[in-house]
Amino acid sequence: MKLLLFLPLIIPLATAVAGLFAWNRRELQRLLGVCGTTALLGAGVALLTVVQRQGVVSVQAGNWPAPFGITLVADLFSAVMVVVVGAMGLAVAVYSLASADIDHESLGYHPLMQVLLLGVCGSLLTGDLFNLYVWFEVMLIASFVLLALGGRRQQMEGAIKYVALNLIASAFFLAGIGILYGVAGTLNMADLARQLRAVPHGGTVPVIAALLFAAFGIKSAVFPLFFWLPASYHTPPVAVTTIFSALLTKVGVYVLVRIFTLIFVQEAEAGRTLILAAAGLTMVTGVLGAVAQHEMRRLLSFHIVSQIGYLVMGLGLLTPLALAGTIFFMVHVIAAKSALFLVAGIVKRLTGTTELAELGGLYEGRPLVAGLFLVPALALAGIPPLSGFWAKLALVRAGLGEGRYVVVAAALAVSILTLFSMTKIWAEAFWKDHPVREGEAHAQYHPHIPGGARLLLGVPALVLALATVAMGVGAEPLFRLSLTAADQLLNPDLYIAAVLGVKP
Repeated sequence: MKLLLFLPLIIPLATAVAGLFAWNRRELQRLLGVCGTTALLGAGVALLTVVQRQGVVSVQAGNWPAPFGITLVADLFSAVMVVVVGAMGLAVAVYSLASADIDHESLGYHPLMQVLLLGVCGSLLTGDLFNLYVWFEVMLIASFVLLALGGRRQQMEGAIKYVALNLIASAFFLAGIGILYGVAGTLNMADLARQLRAVPHGGTVPVIAALLFAAFGIKSAVFPLFFWLPASYHTPPVAVTTIFSALLTKVGVYVLVRIFTLIFVQEAEAGRTLILAAAGLTMVTGVLGAVAQHEMRRLLSFHIVSQIGYLVMGLGLLTPLALAGTIFFMVHVIAAKSALFLVAGIVKRLTGTTELAELGGLYEGRPLVAGLFLVPALALAGIPPLSGFWAKLALVRAGLGEGRYVVVAAALAVSILTLFSMTKIWAEAFWKDHPVREGEAHAQYHPHIPGGARLLLGVPALVLALATVAMGVGAEPLFRLSLTAADQLLNPDLYIAAVLGVKP
């Protein structure tokens, strides 16, 4: 069992190191990437199985007892997320076999992806706030290099904005945990939860909670701190954008849920209205930004922001149904949005552009690509019986149950605008006639993609699109798992007992 908690860290680290030793052997690096992410997915599934059977599990690295040692801990929420990280890593590794630029691969693209996955898994499994800071910096370094890899002017501009805002977030984070250590004398999350639950919070603790909310609000692109995301996510290769979209902002939301259900419970209760206001404004501003865009990847990037609002809405409502909705929504939106970005990459490969005004006729020429876009697009908009419908239904029902009608109205309105922007892409890129460019007698149609590359590009998008269908048609098992995970989050005693070995 102890090994299972270490494996999600050991596998990407070992794969990254092996990739460095194979620096000039591109094919071997590619093979290592696929094998490493497959192993990570297997380790995640095994960890989830154990957590389902045994409840919250933890291990102390080096056998130093908590709160002094390095703690790794997994509950259902973190175990589900590790499975998702493995699945997304594998999907992007396969897609990269046909999409990664040779120059990028020669600069360490595949090992950097593994380092990114290492940082994500470390953030999900750590039981200590300082180690969480370290894992976030690992993610930041790997993501910055991946963003800037290639050094095009547009990439560098996006990368600078990305790293500048994230460094500000890291400064808030470091300041927050520094003050918190001064107050409590520990950064072990279970120990902090045990100490802070015993006393009413006043003075510095709410300020620390606000600092950490600001830090992870920036990292997860919550209103009004989201503007770095659409300015940077459309600039790197599609595979990089996809893994960023799937994991980076979601880890920020994961940490918000973790610390505000475990450590800052009183602040979460007191600040529910503010959190819901941030959630509603994130949804609305994100989707309005998307509606105004005319380039596929920028449009989808704004939708990352609007979907973050739904995730934060569950935290603001803070009921078992709402948190279950957040967990379900997180798995759904990672699959749906990743499928859409992968299809955008296929469109770029076929046409040379993702500008909607220059696209058209893809439905007639590439009906399978059109179908691969349509299914996750409808899931993202919440059309039944696809996955987004059940995720939004849970959040809306939780909101109505708590009498939070304004944020519920915002969530429903944003769903309609999401459908509008998805149909806009569909109409422009797939349905309308292909525009005839100047100097052409008739529309020039799309380059041929070799059969092998077609499979490598299409299969990950197809699997993710089918996942949105499966999560919708067979929603009950995942939703039951999400409800159990939510119950664990709202009962911190289980987490504290697993880490400290004593009943609080």
